[in-house]
Amino acid sequence: MRRPRWRRFSLAGFPALRPLLLHCVTDNRALLSVARILPFRLPLKRCSVVGNGGILKGSRCGKQIDEADFVIRCNLPPLGSDYSLDVGLKTQLVTVNPSIIDKRFQNLLWSRRSFVESLKIYKSSFVYMPAFSMRHGTEPSLRVYYTLADFSANQSVLFANPNFLRNVGKFWKSKGVHSKRLSTGLFMVSAALSLCEEVTVYGFWPFQIDLKGSPIRHHYYDDVPPLRGFHSMPEEFLQLWLLHKSGVLRVQLGHCNPEEPQ
Repeated sequence: MRRPRWRRFSLAGFPALRPLLLHCVTDNRALLSVARILPFRLPLKRCSVVGNGGILKGSRCGKQIDEADFVIRCNLPPLGSDYSLDVGLKTQLVTVNPSIIDKRFQNLLWSRRSFVESLKIYKSSFVYMPAFSMRHGTEPSLRVYYTLADFSANQSVLFANPNFLRNVGKFWKSKGVHSKRLSTGLFMVSAALSLCEEVTVYGFWPFQIDLKGSPIRHHYYDDVPPLRGFHSMPEEFLQLWLLHKSGVLRVQLGHCNPEEPQ
């Protein structure tokens, strides 16, 4: 398969993206910007940003995803033998929406051990959280940090710099994405375009049918619909597709190994 003509993404619309991408928790007293202390060496060569769309089910993209040098996943998606053929196993960074901590792990008041156990599938990855962009996100994000520290877990917590989130939101709004909140996936693609030389995105497909017109589930692991009124997934996908057509990144749709039977 021919590789696209990769082009570096212009940072003109991201005035603070490179210096203000993340904050890394290092101790109880200080938050250090990754502009000074970066937890991984740049530039990253090949990156996979993996969404959770139902189009991944049956895609056989797992091997291709895992061949990247850096793999980003969104919101603690299920991995393991049931899904690895389609979505792979490798993870360098996984995001956690604070609402997941509340709904799935009782805000880590009673489910600390089960939370730590659930992260083992991601091995020694970075856990990325928007601790300071919304008031209600700070407490669960800090609980995650202290829980992983208390259990001496293999994962490291990275906190999103709110300036990065704000600037990226403004950029995409100027491009026509009008929503109450950008999806985690679009934030991660934006970060990858600055961190990586080559970016391929998987599982970004906001429609109820696949390319052949067959119905698909909302996620590759369930069919729970999103909350209404928060994200504008079709508008986000249009922007990703425009970047794909211009060679900035690659949007992987459909089967990764066409010669392989599904």
